Amino acid sequence: MRAPLQFVLDFFTGGDPVQPTTVLSSPPKAGVPPPANAPSAAPSPHAAPTPNSGEAEGTFPQAEASPWGFTHPAANRHAQLQGVTVSFRFERSRRKSIGFLVGADGLVVRAPNWVPLREVDAAVQERGGWIVAKLQQFKERQTEQFQKAIEWRHGAEVPFLGRTVQLCVMERGVGRVQGKDIPPDQLLPVTVPPGASVTQVRDAAQVWLKKQAKALFEERLQHFAPQLGVRWQKLSLSSASTRWGSARTDGHIRLNWRLIHLPISQIDYVVVHELAHLREMNHSPRFWETVGEVMPDYAERRKALRQAPVDLKED
Repeated sequence: MRAPLQFVLDFFTGGDPVQPTTVLSSPPKAGVPPPANAPSAAPSPHAAPTPNSGEAEGTFPQAEASPWGFTHPAANRHAQLQGVTVSFRFERSRRKSIGFLVGADGLVVRAPNWVPLREVDAAVQERGGWIVAKLQQFKERQTEQFQKAIEWRHGAEVPFLGRTVQLCVMERGVGRVQGKDIPPDQLLPVTVPPGASVTQVRDAAQVWLKKQAKALFEERLQHFAPQLGVRWQKLSLSSASTRWGSARTDGHIRLNWRLIHLPISQIDYVVVHELAHLREMNHSPRFWETVGEVMPDYAERRKALRQAPVDLKED
């Protein structure tokens, strides 16, 4: 008589808790789109297919993307939890219970060899609330750590388009003299009330960053939309902690303003990705063909985005 099924829930607060037992070519290969003639679709940075209890182990079933979700870079199984798509790494092991581990890469699920896939999927659904909460906490913590790493004071260095700009804080009615050796395009100028707090300086700096982001994103949308033969109708800035961008069938594009911290090559990838959805509202081979029409090296750019210090890998 086999042992009763148990659940083990682990939440890691740092580092990489699990090393996959199987690596698909070079990481994060499981998250890199296939060539145009591949038989199945790859997961997007912000979505993944839903599970199918009947499919063979190790397969990557197709499904339309959810607006946002969590994706492990070596994902080989998927679930819809609390209205959120979660792509996770599933492994067989000699353990006696099903284990759930949340770490820097996302969710890893381990199960004994004797447990059928339908029971694994049922266990994931049963613990869906816990899983989504812990994944969300981890993403928020990483984003907060990135923001806290910036010292919001005069002279601080702030990531901007893959390089850094120097924060120049000027008090109203007082002002500061900018260093003569710093070109204007390497400065982030803000004006704050006398005696402003660090929070006020940060908020003023983010207003400047969002303004730069809006102008740049509009310019890149205008650049790539004609190449893809699509028309976007509206651009909104997002502050989501889980995804870089989204697109709606009515032409409304949302892009995370924190993209402004990253190199233009990665920004362009997200712009093209969302514009391509105006032709293909899915992540089928045809979608990736569409992306590749104007960006043949999209896989490399996508990989770089996954390794970005602003951890929204997706949003």
